[in-house]
Amino acid sequence: MESRAKLFGHAIHPMLITFPIGLFVTAVIFDIIHLSTGTALWASIAYYMIAAGIVGGLLAAIFGLVDYLGVPGGTRARSVGLLHGAGNVVVVALFLVSWLLRRPEPSAPSTLSLIASFAGVALASVTAWLGGELVERLSVGVDDGAHLDAPSSLGGQPASRASTGQV
Repeated sequence: MESRAKLFGHAIHPMLITFPIGLFVTAVIFDIIHLSTGTALWASIAYYMIAAGIVGGLLAAIFGLVDYLGVPGGTRARSVGLLHGAGNVVVVALFLVSWLLRRPEPSAPSTLSLIASFAGVALASVTAWLGGELVERLSVGVDDGAHLDAPSSLGGQPASRASTGQV
């Protein structure tokens, strides 16, 4: 099932998800460094990374929803997609809670704010696996007829061998 939202022939959602995932994971790593060293700068950096991750997560969610709405009902892909999307909404919500709790003093995050962000990364690892299941196992977002010798998406030709005359 091909993606409904594309840019230059590629699905937009997978292009965007790398940003919030990277920002959230790195924020947690910086929080761990802060906890290990006591250096407030690491917690402050994590605070701003979380803010950027929230924005990126919301943007990625828009394109994920567009693709999800194109998945036929009654399929395993639809139910996995629902878990993936709903789980990622919870991930962003956990990081939003963490960010809001840090706002009074970004350089000194509370225990609850740290728990929220650590739980967010733990849940994100599950939702990332579900996203992989959608693409790798259920072919959601994959061009119909994709194959190892498909022409470039920039050339305007379909990926399918049947469309290109190949056997």
